[in-house]
Amino acid sequence: MTGLHAKLHDIYDEVAQRNPGEVEFHQAVYEVLDSLGPVVARHPEYTDNAVIRRLCEPERQIIFRVPWLDDAGAVQINRGFRVEFNSALGPFKGGLRFHPSVYLGIVKFLGFEQIFKNSLTGLPIGGGKGGSDFDPKGRSDNEIMRFCQSFMTELYRHIGEHTDVPAGDIGVGSREIGYLFGQYKRITNRWEAGVVTGKGLTWGGSQVRTEATGYGTVFFVDEILRTTSDSFDGKRVVVSGSGNVAIYAIEKVHALGGVVVACSDSGGYIVDEKGVDLDLLKEIKVVRRGRISDYAAARGGAADFVAGRSVWHVPCDIALPCATQNEVSGTDANALIDSGCRIVAEGANMPCTPEAVKYFGAAGVIFAPGKAVNAGGVATSALEMQQNASRDSWTFEDTEARLAEIMRRIHHTCLTTADAYGQPGNYAAGANIAGFIRVADAMLALGLI
Repeated sequence: MTGLHAKLHDIYDEVAQRNPGEVEFHQAVYEVLDSLGPVVARHPEYTDNAVIRRLCEPERQIIFRVPWLDDAGAVQINRGFRVEFNSALGPFKGGLRFHPSVYLGIVKFLGFEQIFKNSLTGLPIGGGKGGSDFDPKGRSDNEIMRFCQSFMTELYRHIGEHTDVPAGDIGVGSREIGYLFGQYKRITNRWEAGVVTGKGLTWGGSQVRTEATGYGTVFFVDEILRTTSDSFDGKRVVVSGSGNVAIYAIEKVHALGGVVVACSDSGGYIVDEKGVDLDLLKEIKVVRRGRISDYAAARGGAADFVAGRSVWHVPCDIALPCATQNEVSGTDANALIDSGCRIVAEGANMPCTPEAVKYFGAAGVIFAPGKAVNAGGVATSALEMQQNASRDSWTFEDTEARLAEIMRRIHHTCLTTADAYGQPGNYAAGANIAGFIRVADAMLALGLI
């Protein structure tokens, strides 16, 4: 890999050799190492003490069988994962993803990203991730409950409020968290609310947790706009996805004066030039668990549905990829550039391919990485942990204000760190370097662990 600092070549090669076939993990590691050249030049102790090599190796990787009965009485088998990546700053913290694409490489990529994301929040949480190749789509509530109970029957022995605190991710919402926590409580005979986050408001959850990742994404972009004395007023915005992150990003963009004209799901995208009708979108995607095509049908001639194509060919000022990894290709990036897009901010984890990021940089498009932009979700999870520990409950307004302040702090940290290491305005470099240094210094302070 020619782009890496000489001291980092061998580390990346070792990661690739020790983790064959895990291409998403390789990509995530390379993306971070590519920013660390100025850091290792100034701080040789990070390579001399093998801090970076240790950081690229998870503390613990757990793979387990998940047997469960479907509604027809047939035995189904899935595979469960939990990668406890780094606990130098606090207990492992990161979501669970239930999706057919999940395998060890996906979980390790997400867990590696989580280390730096959690570090950037400034809160005492380490990085981890987990999940299963189980697909909740089309499954009944009872099937999902039985799967979650079987999953937790193995996972419970590896987690705890001072050890590892899972949350939700793709395919894991408050319903799944409820089934998982219920099984944990049943097995352990403990009401240990801080063992999972994303809980329902009536049983230990936090206000704003549902909205946090989407809101936080928009708060970060609002700070980007403020650096040039600009705002969301009148801005044309495109959002990918139509799940939890996308819905609440759309809500906050509209609240700040922008207009979201397009969003998507795996079947295609809709264009609604007057602005996405958020109430209708929530009804279809949250209540009915329907498809984005249903939105276009309900809106009649006011919205168009385009099947099987990329939403990034819809002209916009601001693009918010909020769906999944590597969804924005080089071709998509060029389409955004040609349409006059000025800002791309990742609401999902690593949704832009390396080629896309390269094109954005060359064209002068501001690019902000997911480990900074979408940190609002885990930050609010940490706030939920604080409330659980103190047996307290904060108002929506108070929690949202804390979230907004955390996102302002992350934005400031990214910019000042990029400046300090000779890359002014480079949000990706600032996020990677700032997130890395806090974890690396903790690892040095704790000795050889």
